[in-house]
Amino acid sequence: MKRMLAGLGIVALWVGAVTPGPLFAQLSTLNEISLAANGISDALEGTQGDTGPEAVVFDGSNIWVAEQFANTVTRIDPMTGLRTGRYRVGTRPVALLSVGNTLWVANLESDSLTKLRTTDGAVLGTVPVGDGPGGLAFDGTHVWVAHRNRNSVSKVSIDGGMVATFRTGRRPMHLAFDGTHMWVVINHRNTVSKLRLSDGAVLDTVRVGEGPFGILFDGASLWVTNFFSHSVTKIRPSDGAVLGVFAVGDGPAGLVADSTSIWVANNGSSTVTRLNRGTGAVVATYSTGQGPFSVAFDGRNVWVANFGASSVSTTLSR
Repeated sequence: MKRMLAGLGIVALWVGAVTPGPLFAQLSTLNEISLAANGISDALEGTQGDTGPEAVVFDGSNIWVAEQFANTVTRIDPMTGLRTGRYRVGTRPVALLSVGNTLWVANLESDSLTKLRTTDGAVLGTVPVGDGPGGLAFDGTHVWVAHRNRNSVSKVSIDGGMVATFRTGRRPMHLAFDGTHMWVVINHRNTVSKLRLSDGAVLDTVRVGEGPFGILFDGASLWVTNFFSHSVTKIRPSDGAVLGVFAVGDGPAGLVADSTSIWVANNGSSTVTRLNRGTGAVVATYSTGQGPFSVAFDGRNVWVANFGASSVSTTLSR
C-alpha cells in the first residue's frame, strides 16, 4: 500500500439529494481528467508537474480541487469537466470548505486559511490560525479548524476573527458537524471525539479502527474511515454506539454521501468503494487515478482527487 500520510488533506463533504443515474452501474473505471491546462491558459507559474490534488469539494455550482504542491485551487465546470480557473492560495493547501458563496482553504504550511469568493476566485482574506491547519467544518455560525500539529481545534468567525481554541487528542485530522455537536477524528488515538460547540468540552469518545482519517455526517449517522484497518465505522451520534464496521479498499481516506450510497476513496488501492447507506454492503468498486484522497458529489456525478496522478476521476461522461 502507498501510505501517503505526509500532509494528508481534507475530506470534502457534501450530502446530495439526487441519486446517481444508471450509468454508474456500467462503469468499472472512472473517467480521468488531467489537471494540466485544458480549458484556460495557465497564467500561474510553478503549476506544472506533480500538483498533488488532495481535496475536492462542490460549492453548489462548481467543483474545486486543492493542489497541494502547486499552492493553488482549481475550479472545474461540473457539466463539462473543463477547468475554469486556477487561483493562488497559501503553502500546501490540503483542506476545502464551501460556505455560501465563499471557499475556505486550509494551508498546512502557511498556518493560515484563505477565504475566496467562488464566483471569481478573488481572495477575500487570509486568516492566521496556528500550526498545521488540516481539517475544516462549519457549524452554521463558525468555521472550525483542526490543527494536526498542535493537537487542538479552533473556532473562527465568518469574518475571519479567532473565537476560541480547544485542546484535543493527538493529531486531530478532520471534523464533522452533526447539527448539534462537532466531531473530530483523533488519528493517533484511534478515536473520534464529540465536542460541545460552546466550550469545546469532550462529551463522548468513540473507539474506531486504526489510523482514522475522514469523517462524514450523512444526516443520520457518522461514518469514519480507518486508513490502516481498511474499513469504515458507522456511528450513531446521539449515544456514540457503533452501528457497524464495513470492509472497503486499502487506505480509505475521504468519503461523501449521495441519497443512497456512501462513496469512499481508497488511497492505497486507487479505487472508490460505493457502500449502501442503510446496510454498509459494498455496491460496487471503481478504479480511479493513482492515490485518491478525497471525493465529492455534485448532485449528479462523483469527483475524486487523485493525489498521485495530478488528476481528478469522475463519473461524468465526456
